[in-house]
Amino acid sequence: MRKKNALAVALVATAALTLSACGGEKADSGSKPVTDVSADMNDKAATVLDRPFKKPDLVLTDTHGKKYDLRERTKGKPTLIYFGYTNCPDVCPLTMSNIAIASKKLPQADRDKLQVVFVTTDPERDTPEALGKWLKGAGDPTFTGLTGDFPTIQAGARQMGIGIDPPKKEKDGSVVSMHGAQVIAFSPKTDAGYVLYSEDTTAEDYTKDLPKLIKGQNP
Repeated sequence: MRKKNALAVALVATAALTLSACGGEKADSGSKPVTDVSADMNDKAATVLDRPFKKPDLVLTDTHGKKYDLRERTKGKPTLIYFGYTNCPDVCPLTMSNIAIASKKLPQADRDKLQVVFVTTDPERDTPEALGKWLKGAGDPTFTGLTGDFPTIQAGARQMGIGIDPPKKEKDGSVVSMHGAQVIAFSPKTDAGYVLYSEDTTAEDYTKDLPKLIKGQNP
């Protein structure tokens, strides 16, 4: 067991408040975290939450242009949820790639159980077609990409303690989406989001943890 301390609580609370521009800049969302969490401090990538997040009540559109009810479609299944956008130059594609590398090392039966859901924070540009094409290259064609109207997506993210801001056009003409870069793992036993991963999590970390997450165990 890892020891818990006040520093760990502060670090995770900050993670829930920090927005990451996929280019290195960061800004405070100004919102409050949904719930208090505490982390065990050692070399493990996973932060096991004392108070798990409830799976967000989100009904969006998948890469096939069909309605996708997140709670209904992932009920009783090990699920990883991440909010990002396809024009992100670094954090988002790296995160999806790391998860894809790890998932491909699982037995086929476990791969079939695992649900990886990428929710766009830039729905105006991330159409179902764009999401589907991007996920094939940055992640895995079996991953689920979701888009919809921004207020709905933002509200869903907040239910998980993740802040996102509307995409903003920079002086150089580029569009930047500020978003929390955490991956939340939901248990197949309780459908609660009980484990958090930061943007620093490696493919090796996911490879080590996924077999346990699929069983609803603590990594």
